[in-house]
Amino acid sequence: MARDRGGSGLTVVIAFTANFAVATAKTVAAVLTGSASMVAEAAHSWADTGNEVFLLVAERKSGRAPDTDRPLGYGREAYVWSMLAALGLFVAGGVVSVYHGIREFGAAGETGSYTVGYIVLAVAFCLEGVSFVQAYRRTRAEARALGRDLLDHALATSDPTLRAVLAEDAAALVGLVIAAGSMALHQVTGDGRYDAVGSILVGVLLCVVAVVLFDRNRRFLTGEVADERIHQAVRARVEALPGVQRVGHLRLEFVGPRQILLVASIDLPGDESESHVAVRLRDLEQQLERVPQIVDAVLTPAVPSDR
Repeated sequence: MARDRGGSGLTVVIAFTANFAVATAKTVAAVLTGSASMVAEAAHSWADTGNEVFLLVAERKSGRAPDTDRPLGYGREAYVWSMLAALGLFVAGGVVSVYHGIREFGAAGETGSYTVGYIVLAVAFCLEGVSFVQAYRRTRAEARALGRDLLDHALATSDPTLRAVLAEDAAALVGLVIAAGSMALHQVTGDGRYDAVGSILVGVLLCVVAVVLFDRNRRFLTGEVADERIHQAVRARVEALPGVQRVGHLRLEFVGPRQILLVASIDLPGDESESHVAVRLRDLEQQLERVPQIVDAVLTPAVPSDR
């Protein structure tokens, strides 16, 4: 739950720089080779580059502090812009690649220069690898802190930019392997259909990744609750507050990346008047809101049904 927006921003900047360089190189190689797989890879990288712009906007807009118009902050902006990035990956990357592969199937001829294609793919693999390692390390560190597997955390994290960069870079590395294999089969057999199939496979891969990212952002945008580990940690923190005997009902809902709305009922000792209880509850709420990840806390006295 560590609140490190700067780390996510650095991850996106590294991804943008790598994707822009890779997209430019792939475009040149696609023109020189005429490879359908290379065209698909170029489309993929340009889609990723554009998506990083959406993710940077998501970081900036979601990081604004709460105000009178948005008392819970602007955290959900991150999911809106990340959904647009996923949509861009689906259309500009996946659909374009599949369409190009189908159009070139059975019509592709010899490529112009396999050597240029292989060199560009190798350089692209290195650049994409740098971006992937940055996202992987950050995701692994967060996963260990929460006691999750890396893949589970990548799907469950409330940080959509980290999830998007990790998924897109992983897809990029797999896509490069597919493109290299397709070009090699085209070179060995002289059959351009292998190259076209490579383009289709890259496109399908991007479509699958885009759908997963879109669905995860949809879930957080419509109200994703925290998992059991976070519930246990927050329950322990609330019960540790002075004067709290027990926590009854507890609901934790994400309202942004690493930002939670806390609603709970608690047992308080004594038999004080309603006004005194209200003051005590507000004091406890303010103590909880000092935790950076808790945007707002709402506490009520527990009733028998909460037991």
